[in-house]
Amino acid sequence: MTMNKALCALTLAAVLGASLSTSAVAGRGDDRGPGPMQTLNFDAMDADKDDKVTKAESDAFHAARTKAADTNADGKLSAEELAAMQIKEMMARATDRAAKMIEKLDTDGDKMLSDTEFAAAPGRAEMFKKIDADGDGAITKVEADDAIERMKHRGHGRGGKHGRDDHGDDHGGDQDGSNN
Repeated sequence: MTMNKALCALTLAAVLGASLSTSAVAGRGDDRGPGPMQTLNFDAMDADKDDKVTKAESDAFHAARTKAADTNADGKLSAEELAAMQIKEMMARATDRAAKMIEKLDTDGDKMLSDTEFAAAPGRAEMFKKIDADGDGAITKVEADDAIERMKHRGHGRGGKHGRDDHGDDHGGDQDGSNN
């Protein structure tokens, strides 16, 4: 396999892995809003820093969060305001994740990742092998789609939709997006 093809294959594996982890972090995957763990920012909610979050602290945290997102101050959140709030939160998580990746993978100390450093990320080759179901050294669209489906169902209990069955009923499962 040429270096260009190898980089393309590794990039596909990275994109698939990133899209799967991003979808897990992004919320429940339906229109009911974020799961409870996505909005549980314990340190921010624990206003008196007593290592406990009371209902009053939780309510105050969420009221402040809503007020901050209500850019036109009408007391309601439009779809655009909700989207902006979610984008801001996702960007903060992505920025943190990117900084951790650079810290972990930056072998030359320049605070950036080269193609070589990025391609050397732990687990990248294993991910490609898992997606390449027939072991022919290439990932087909069918194999990629199958991998995405497997990742959607991995670790989420019954029904595959984060522990919900086909009727949308919650049966537990991971609600923190960790896929554990």
